[in-house]
Amino acid sequence: MISAHLTIDPHFTIGPINRRLFGSFVEHLGRCVYDGIYEPGHESADEEGFRTDVIDLVRELGVSTIRYPGGNFVSGYRWEDGVGPRESRPRRLDLAWHSTETNEIGLDEFTRWLTKVDSELMYAVNLGTRGILEALDVLEYANLRSGTQWSDGRVANGHPEPHGIRMWCLGNEMDGPWQLGHSTAEEYGQLAAKTARAMRQIDPDLELVVCGSSSAQMPTFGDWERVVLSHTYDDVDYISCHAYYEPLGDDYGSFLASGVNMDRFIDAVVATADHVKAVRRSEKTIDISFDEWNVWYQSRFNEVDKITHPTHWPVAPRLLEDSYSVLDAVVFGSLLISLIRHADRVTAASLAQLVNVIAPIMTEPGGPAWRQTTFYPFSLTSRLARGVALELKLDSPTYPTELYGDVPIVDAVATRDEEGGATTVFIVNRSLAEEVSLEIDVLSLGQIASATAQTLSDDDIHAANTLEDPERVAPRVNSSARIGEGVITVTLPPVSWTVLTFD
Repeated sequence: MISAHLTIDPHFTIGPINRRLFGSFVEHLGRCVYDGIYEPGHESADEEGFRTDVIDLVRELGVSTIRYPGGNFVSGYRWEDGVGPRESRPRRLDLAWHSTETNEIGLDEFTRWLTKVDSELMYAVNLGTRGILEALDVLEYANLRSGTQWSDGRVANGHPEPHGIRMWCLGNEMDGPWQLGHSTAEEYGQLAAKTARAMRQIDPDLELVVCGSSSAQMPTFGDWERVVLSHTYDDVDYISCHAYYEPLGDDYGSFLASGVNMDRFIDAVVATADHVKAVRRSEKTIDISFDEWNVWYQSRFNEVDKITHPTHWPVAPRLLEDSYSVLDAVVFGSLLISLIRHADRVTAASLAQLVNVIAPIMTEPGGPAWRQTTFYPFSLTSRLARGVALELKLDSPTYPTELYGDVPIVDAVATRDEEGGATTVFIVNRSLAEEVSLEIDVLSLGQIASATAQTLSDDDIHAANTLEDPERVAPRVNSSARIGEGVITVTLPPVSWTVLTFD
């Protein structure tokens, strides 16, 4: 058995855990909205057509913020199509996903749904095919109480109270050639700065997110951030990061080390932002909104799901409906570890996406809703990661990977809730074949009264939850956790994600 050692000292903190770290993402893509959160004919649908079984699962998931309405979708979206009487709303072609958008759900309906799931809205404006004026219009519609054309329009549409949106994304992935209105860093930086300044003339306290690179693999990565921030640094609060991971063939060793790539990505963006800060001699610090992240089998989409026929524009097609395995869930859990480890600078994040589309929650039209394997690391981390993130001392053997070199077999992060008295450790064992005996030095925490552990693993790392077997995979109590004199030990199965909580 492999041995590893971890030391926890509450005096060494990284930063507070911002609840916005546990956000998600709803895009008008595939069956995320229609047949996902909204299915009027379903037996569980409420009076507004929203599936209450999905509402219950979203609440259980513990999602704090939800980014909406895109995504690639937003760069061709006309927000006013989705407000007012449903019978007069136009049907439009969605060029991003080669679909037809019915506009049955728009800003007003979505904000009502958010109250049901107890989440905050993070709204994205279209800087692809539109620009400053439209951003001002939707801000006026959403946040002004009354007295103008757009705010009075919201009142007339049955929403007398403003939606009060605080976080706004200035476009989406504008560095990507696939994006409608794709721009250079110079072009986008200038437009984003002008839009930010105009929006702040209505409300100077908005929190604004400027587009970073759509991935660390983009040829413009790094320089894009530098140029965009050189234009927008004084006018925005966040720069975005996006990252998706999938195994390349059967290279599961590199796939399990995806968190190493996320760590390096975050560190590079922080370094670039701080370089711009130093050049500008600014006292302000830009944080990161990691507002798209997940395991996503993009190769499957490009080879199987992608719709390209010029006369075929379906409504809510089955797109990006990846079925997640134990292996995927362990990688997913390790990505959450990376986000928490950077809690001092990553203060908002959005799991992409929420329902049906690369999602922790799946539904069948007219049928049940169920939890994917990735549901569990997110729901448990959202519930248990409280207080501050702690800087750990971890000694672990390493293993070689094709993509990232030698990486630790064990990765972990800890959080401590001073008010509640609980310390929680989130741990992954990346080994494909061997158990790990982990010894945790907790002497600095004082007397430990109790310790509980839950582990997500399976003898079949490709096991998944499906419509036919929705409860095949779930975390189980790990009874190996033992409390000694200033030490806690726990055994970690191969390819596993574990959460250990002690008081």
